[in-house]
Amino acid sequence: MSSDDLAQAQPYGPWAVLAGGSEGVGAEFAFLLARAGINLVLIARKPGPLRDTADRCRELGAQVRERALDLTDPGAVAQIIDATTDLEVGLVIYNAGANTHSEEFLDGDLGAFQRVIDLNVTTPLALVHHFAAPMRRRRRGGVLLVGSLTGYQGSARHTVYGGVKAFTRIFAEGLWLELRDYDVHVLELVLGVTKTPAMARVGLNFDAPGLRVSDPVDVAREGLAQLPHGPVHVVSTQAGNPALHAGLDRAEAVLSSHRWMQKLLQRTATPESDAPTAG
Repeated sequence: MSSDDLAQAQPYGPWAVLAGGSEGVGAEFAFLLARAGINLVLIARKPGPLRDTADRCRELGAQVRERALDLTDPGAVAQIIDATTDLEVGLVIYNAGANTHSEEFLDGDLGAFQRVIDLNVTTPLALVHHFAAPMRRRRRGGVLLVGSLTGYQGSARHTVYGGVKAFTRIFAEGLWLELRDYDVHVLELVLGVTKTPAMARVGLNFDAPGLRVSDPVDVAREGLAQLPHGPVHVVSTQAGNPALHAGLDRAEAVLSSHRWMQKLLQRTATPESDAPTAG
């Protein structure tokens, strides 16, 4: 990390809470912060990758507390608060949002959809409410929420996930307004297709012609650089994505995005799935 990067990260110390910090973009955030001398509370569901990332951050000189938690668990927030009561947390990064129930809405389970809402809305709101209040008192700190292009446009099997990601963007904009006079920086970092282990496990076709694919290292570096310049930043790889520039014909915009998703998922859309719905 350059000296400019070090100076840029210091206002967010001495500790950062990083949810979704075990692999991919989250791990790259952790490595950058550790190199900048910021200590870490790393939270993720899988203990193995979490331990590996924590150990590497310790090798980089950071103190690390790790908690293997399911962030949809009602008790997760209380456990995080309990693990950080003696720390001054100057940065919260919420990178844990995911579509954990990729089903068409009427075929899905409402309880499973509720967990998508809890992971992407309920838990991050509780964490921000807890950790950002002391930042406001200190007049220093940062909140970075990792968003998704899915929140810009409706998509099959992402009905609930797209909705919660749209919420996160509007929430970030409002929080940015409320905290801008206190030197607490707020940013929603909007990702598109990113070459992470999680996306690879889903089986995404990263080689689809014309597909813009981001690298986790670049995403994390860009996110930290843009944190002082909120409220929303779309990673540069995805700046030309059609979802960001959809016109007033929402039906055509959604259908066009749907065809791209079929290519990405290596599926062939049926005529029925391409048909616009009434209204």
